[in-house]
Amino acid sequence: MNHPVTVRAITLLFSCLIFLASCDSVLTEETSSAERALPEILSSSFAIDAQIKSQVESAIANADDLPAGFTVEVNEGMVLIKGSVVCEGCGGLRTPGHVGTIQQSLGAVVRAVPGVMSVEFSLSYSDQAI
Repeated sequence: MNHPVTVRAITLLFSCLIFLASCDSVLTEETSSAERALPEILSSSFAIDAQIKSQVESAIANADDLPAGFTVEVNEGMVLIKGSVVCEGCGGLRTPGHVGTIQQSLGAVVRAVPGVMSVEFSLSYSDQAI
């Protein structure tokens, strides 16, 4: 009688091992496909950021009330605008038409670009060109 119990136990043990081995290969395949997809996702993210950057630069260049010379960085839809603003007599704080601040106008122009999630500024202001 002990013999059939031992055979059943061994059969059950081997069945469990086969099941675990098959699960491992499925997990390995899923991990491999995820690892293969990661470069495509990253590449796509960089391409989207590059497109947003190009559109932001174009929008700033086409805005009549903004001076030139800003640099644009984009990371996952978050835009950083850097630059030095020179505006004689206004300390760089007002747009030429005195409608609002340069940062307000710049923010409105940048936020209108599709894909922009947020805008941050690193601007310095002066009355004279350095």
